[in-house]
Amino acid sequence: MRIAEHVALSRRAVLGGALAGAGLVALGGTAGAGTPVRVLIATNEPWGTYHVRPLLAEAERRGWQLIQLVPDFSKIDPDDPVRTALPDSAPRADLLVITGADDWPAECAARFRRFPLAASSLAYLQPEEAARAKQVRPRLHTITSSSPAEARAFGEYLGTRREIEVVGSPQTDALPQHAPEPGLVLVLTSVTYADDTGGAAPGTELLLAAAQRLQAAGKRILVGLHPREDRALWSQYEISDVPSVQAAARAEAAIGIPGTVFPLIAAAGTPVVGCTDAALTVPDYLLSVCSSTIDDAAQAVSAVDQAELPDAETLADAVGPVGGSANRLLNAWSGAFRGRR
Repeated sequence: MRIAEHVALSRRAVLGGALAGAGLVALGGTAGAGTPVRVLIATNEPWGTYHVRPLLAEAERRGWQLIQLVPDFSKIDPDDPVRTALPDSAPRADLLVITGADDWPAECAARFRRFPLAASSLAYLQPEEAARAKQVRPRLHTITSSSPAEARAFGEYLGTRREIEVVGSPQTDALPQHAPEPGLVLVLTSVTYADDTGGAAPGTELLLAAAQRLQAAGKRILVGLHPREDRALWSQYEISDVPSVQAAARAEAAIGIPGTVFPLIAAAGTPVVGCTDAALTVPDYLLSVCSSTIDDAAQAVSAVDQAELPDAETLADAVGPVGGSANRLLNAWSGAFRGRR
């Protein structure tokens, strides 16, 4: 039986309501010289803080405060290390960063229209102009992306030909030493069910079946779980307690639904196999780092056994610079508000 498709409720009604009480008059001014640098962040996944977490160490080193804007606290774990705030109670800040141009970041940009605005791609987006990109595009002081390939896709998503600063991915700032355990395969999940927090990617049935084939062939399965994936679907396997990029150090190969983490897994020295679905659309550069792709679980064992890394040019295009990426990203943000403090 196929996993039932869960259709998310319209986020425009939910997110618009969160902002309605706050009105559209922005908090005035930026933080004063005696206060720490504060950066507000609004993402396409309003309650998903996991893209901000890799930036926390560098922000703390600088004495910066990163604060993610959320519609409410209903889906925020009390122990989440990322600081969150509602738009109408957010502190005065130096910069607003949006990671996309869906409803929530676009509404936050309108709410804080007096703040300098930057756009940073922290996860892959489709290379086609977003419906609300034109609302935020004229205000952007800085645009960043992790790699040349991601920058090309992000430029099309924002509908701009402006230069995009390539800073690398903070997740590669501390790549592990690749020391694969014989027969260990890392399974990289996506999100099975869409909800108000964000969308889903087709292909889970194929990936589950592929994992079963691999286990039957004698492979050990380690699951790199997407932060929003249903853990119960994968409970029969070992689930990694460290981020997937770190877990990749243990694996001979990885297989999964192509996503943002794919180039980073390859950068860690682990070849990846992509599970594709007719309903799945991802940018070409995510497929370019795959050793191969499969659309039938029967292909999984041979694809994993024959998996190899992409050539250096393809990898560099998809990954971007490695090491110091969080520092480069925050430097780029600093340039967007420099002189206003």
